[in-house]
Parts: sequence; structure tokens; C-alpha cells
Amino acid sequence: MAVLPLESVPNFSEGRDRATIDALAQALDAHARLLDVHADADHNRSVFTLVGDERQLEEALTAAVGVAVERIDLALHEGVHPRIGAADVVPIVPLRDGDMERARALAGVVGRRLAADHAVPVFVYDPPARGPAFYRRGGAEGLATRLADGELAPDFGPPELHPSAGGVILGARRPLIAFNVNLRGSLDAARAVAAVIRERGGGFPSVRALGLELPRLGLVQVSMNVEDWEAAALHDIVASVEREAFLRGAEVVGTELVGLMPAGAAAAAAGSMLRIDGFDASRLIELRLLDG
Repeated sequence: MAVLPLESVPNFSEGRDRATIDALAQALDAHARLLDVHADADHNRSVFTLVGDERQLEEALTAAVGVAVERIDLALHEGVHPRIGAADVVPIVPLRDGDMERARALAGVVGRRLAADHAVPVFVYDPPARGPAFYRRGGAEGLATRLADGELAPDFGPPELHPSAGGVILGARRPLIAFNVNLRGSLDAARAVAAVIRERGGGFPSVRALGLELPRLGLVQVSMNVEDWEAAALHDIVASVEREAFLRGAEVVGTELVGLMPAGAAAAAAGSMLRIDGFDASRLIELRLLDG
């Protein structure tokens, strides 16, 4: 069986300054294959998608985190998305289930390298018990307090946050879908909808959701991570958001995919909307050709 590349989807706390976004992209693309850049001014955050082998991703991520440490100061940062670092979260993603141990091993290598090269504390997350939200609780200030109190300690690097760049959350995870639904309505309505649809509130399994305000667009948003797209179909989630929003006097005005998504999720949505029985990724000609 051919060795597939691994994927990484680093999230950096900058979505407005084009020079910094471009510098991050150049650092990544110099070492690995950069597939996508998604920058959001209201979130003040950029999400990059890249693939490569272990050495390529190690060099790419180390270089880009160096750019973030140099150019992003959390003390000056403001945006609606929760964060604890300039290089806020660095996931390593296997493109097939059998490569999860490869991804975990690479996460350890990258974590040690980031701590050694850039003097940032690195926290290795392990979803679902300790996902990024566990470390972001209370923001950078809350994390600093938890470190000082001895509640938490970094897995790599110094025992306190970097003075301007904060910390890095890093780990291996399965592919997820970062998906937002924009609403015309109140922030209270967006938060209420998010509370209903997320797993913690009794909604869809594997769905994490927040209600956020988008002041530059004059809208509000239900911002989601769908951590298991096979357990929670996007078309069902969107239908539920639309229904719950309507009940709260809000309306859906659009949706947004952050980064890339697995073909199987798109196939499931297409099969449902077109009412094709048994339609899945195996019926997509391009994927069948790639499988040989």
C-alpha cells in the first residue's frame, strides 16, 4: 500500500494583516504543499491546509510558527474567535485511519521542535477529553492562571506562556469539518441555536458550536467543528440550524466552509439532496480513479 502524506491544518491568530498572512503561507509552502488559505477578519484568524511527509511538515510548521512568534502579539490582538496563542492550534491529521500513530508521532516531534526553536509552551491535546476548548477556557489569561496555580503544565517548553505569542495547542486528530452558518438576527439567537445543536447540549454527536458576532458583516454566526462527519451529516445540521434560528426570529443568509472537507461528507449531502439511494464517496468517479 502506498504511503500517503499527512495533513496539517494550523490556525494562526491573524486574519487581517495581509503581509503576515502571506508570510505564514510562504513559510509553509516553502517546505510542504499548501492547499488552502482561509482568512477571516472578524475571527481575526487564518486557517492553512497543507500536506507532506513527516520531514516536510516538521520543517513547514516550525518555520511558520517562527513567523507567528515574530509578527503576532496577542496583547494587541482582538477578534471573536477564542485563542491562547499566535500559533493557536496545530493539528496533525492522518488521511486514513491506519496512519493515526504516524500523526501522533509527528505531533511529538513537532512539539519538541517548536519548544526548542521558539521558546513557546506546547500543550498536546487529545480529543475528545482534552480538545482545544479545554485549554482555551478563560483565554490566554485564564490559561496563564492555571499554569501558575499548577493545574496544568505544558508537555514541551517553558512553564509559562510566551510574553507576546502565548502558547501552542498541538495534537493528532481525525479529519473534521469547520463549518459556519451566518444568520441575520441577534447574538442571543446565535448563541441559543449553538447551544441546541452542539453535542454538549443534547444536539448532534461530535458537534462543537459557538454563537459569535460578525461586526464587519453586520451578522451573527453559528461557528462549528463537526468532529465526526459520519455521525453528524452537514445537511441535517444546516436544516436544524435554519429551523432553530427561525424559532428565534433569525434567518440563515449563508454558510461557510473553513478550509477543506472530506469528499465523503459532500457525497452524503449530495446523495440526500438528490435522493439517490446508497450514494456515497464510492460513487464519485475521481475517487474511484485515485483508488486504482
